[in-house]
Parts: sequence; C-alpha cells; structure tokens
Amino acid sequence: MNTTSPSDIISTALVARQAIYDRALNVFAYELLYRQERPDRAAVVDGDAATAQVMLNTFLDIGLETIVGDRLAFLNVTRGIILERSFRVFPKNRVVLEVLETVEPDQCIVEALREVTNQGYILALDDFAFHDSLRPFLELASIVKVDIRALSPEALEDHVALLRDYSVKLLAEKVETHEEFEWCRERGFEYFQGYFFCKPKIVEGKRLPAQKMTLLMLLAKLQDPDITILELEGLIKHDLSLSYKILRYVNSAYWGLPKTVTSIGQAACFVGLDRLRAWMSLIILSSVEDKPFELLVLAAVRARMCQLLGMRLCPDQAEQFFTVGLFSVLDSLFDRDMKEIVEALPLAPEIVEALVAYKGRLGRTLQSVVAYERGEWEAVCCENLALTVLRDAYLSAIEWAFTLLTPMQ
Repeated sequence: MNTTSPSDIISTALVARQAIYDRALNVFAYELLYRQERPDRAAVVDGDAATAQVMLNTFLDIGLETIVGDRLAFLNVTRGIILERSFRVFPKNRVVLEVLETVEPDQCIVEALREVTNQGYILALDDFAFHDSLRPFLELASIVKVDIRALSPEALEDHVALLRDYSVKLLAEKVETHEEFEWCRERGFEYFQGYFFCKPKIVEGKRLPAQKMTLLMLLAKLQDPDITILELEGLIKHDLSLSYKILRYVNSAYWGLPKTVTSIGQAACFVGLDRLRAWMSLIILSSVEDKPFELLVLAAVRARMCQLLGMRLCPDQAEQFFTVGLFSVLDSLFDRDMKEIVEALPLAPEIVEALVAYKGRLGRTLQSVVAYERGEWEAVCCENLALTVLRDAYLSAIEWAFTLLTPMQ
C-alpha cells in the first residue's frame, strides 16, 4: 500500500513562473507553473479535484508573495478546481483563474464560472481556439490567451476580428521573437507571454557604443573575487553618475544603515564587499536603457540561483557561478551575439564556454537553471542534484532578487 501523504507530495512539488507583459513591456502578472517531482506518487491524490487541491496547497504553502511579489498570479484551473471552488483559498485581487482548454462549457461549469465572476474573480481562457460552443465562456472571461504558434497568421487575424465583439483583452502566448511581439501588438493584443524579451535584437554591422563597452568592461572587472576595496573605488571614481547611483542606493531608507555613507569604502564596511559587488553589478546592468526591468530581475535570479547551486557543487567557484548567471542576459541587454560580447571581455575560459555553449560544469548548471525557470523540468540535468534542490534555490533566488531590486524600482 502506498503510504505517501499529501504533505510529502507538496514538499516535492516543483514550481516556477513565467512573466506576462503589457504593451510597454512591464510585468502585468506571472503564470504559475507546477509539477510533482515524482509522478509515480500521484496515486495518493488520484482524481482531478484532489490533484488540483495539492497544487493549490503547494502555492499556499510557499506563499504567492514569494513567487510573484505584488503581481497577479495566473492559476491554471481544471474542471475539478472550478466545481470544488478550491481557488477560494486565494484572495480575488491576487489571482487570475486560467480556465484550461480541456474544460467543457457545460451547464455546471458555466454556472460555477458565472458565480465566481460575480464574486470578483478574473477569468482567463487558456489556448483559446474560437468555436460557437465556447461563447458562454467569452461572455464571462476578461482575458483570452491565444497560442500564436498554433494558428496561421490568417487564422490569428480571424480570431482577433471575432473576439472584438466581446469585452475581452487578448493575450498572445508563446511569443518567441521581437517581430512576433510587434506583429501582435499592432493587431491589438494587450498582453504577451513568451521568451521574446530575453532575446537580442541584433543589428548586423553596428558597433557597440563606447559607453556600453565601458559598462561591460567595468562589469567584468567587478566579478574578480579577489578585488579590493581600493580597486573597487578606483574602478568607479571617474564615473560620477555611477558613483552617485551606488551611494544613493546604499543610503536608501530601504536598507536602514545607521549613518549616511559617503564613499564606496564606507559602503563596503557596512554591507560587506561581496554584497556591494553584487549591488554594483546590478546597478550597472540597470543603467542600460530601453530594456524591460524584468531582464534585470532575470539576471539577478539566475545569478543567485547559479551561485547557490555552485555552493553545493564546487564552493571554491561559487563566484564564477554567480557571474555566469548574471552575464547570461548580456546578449539581450546589449543586443549583441553572446560570443561577440564575451570575446571582448577579460573572462576566464570556463566562463566563456559556459555562456557561449553551455559547456563545463558552469555551463551545465546555467543550462539547468534556464530549463528550470521555464518549467522544462525534463531538461534539467544538474550534476545529479535533486530537482527539489533546484526548486529551493530558485525560490530563494527570487526572494533575494526581490530584496535587492525593490529599491531600484
């Protein structure tokens, strides 16, 4: 007899999130991704409603704030969740109920959804493909998600035209390129989901401006684990704008330092050299203009997650793991091929290999971190570490990034 309890399954559940952007590339919400680490144990929660309850309890146990901060959370809801009203454990102003495409619009479901919308919950329709039978859902929903890879451009145009008759906002999902983002935005989509935002917009033959090259060089030098306070001060003493940003950040009320800090040396004494280097790195990345703030969030989460895994795999190289995670978004931030960027920087060969080709222990760890954050858990292969170890590192990294980046916003 299987004696596994629901609490055991919750403790081994895997969770991640995927950002949903508005037309200005600000994060509107996060969709929550979920899977039990060991599907063979699912017998203890056999059945749609029971399995759904474990999923919801997992998010409740972890805390929505831990995963999505102050943003909305899109929750996938099955027939069982809808009929059991299991989602009521979450306040209506924190979640969007995403009705899966497998849910049939029979009378019971339509009545249940009408009830919850009357209570103030927001409904979204997942992977929507228009059919007359789905009109009752459209009358209740606020958001319709359209998988742009499942429809031809002509079919997409038809869907947009049909859905204009309803009071819904359109969300394009699986948007993978900047061209697709622009195409959808021009046709009236309000929200966008996919990995287009972390891909570079490369313009052939255009050289990187000297100012951005200077930022890259400074960023690379900051990653030296043996750098001293004097060297740190020397790196930025000629950049008054950067010095001002760093001191303003350190002195922000958020950190509550006992006295005003007037130099980088003082800052290092109060917060520690390693923390200051991390802060300075993120401040430098934040100074790159015309990029969504979520790229900075992604850099911070990857850096910390890689570092936490590195502490387990090779403690002496933990700072290199941090650098690899942090630098993994440089191509997107600077709109250059990663190979071109790293070849111009004074980086160790193993870091270059990790960033360009996911090679070596550093590269395999970064590859696993990227796979985990995307919910592609089958692709995670991180030196035999349990997936729950990656989950804990991921959640800890999100919390770390939130603490560091809140003052920057």
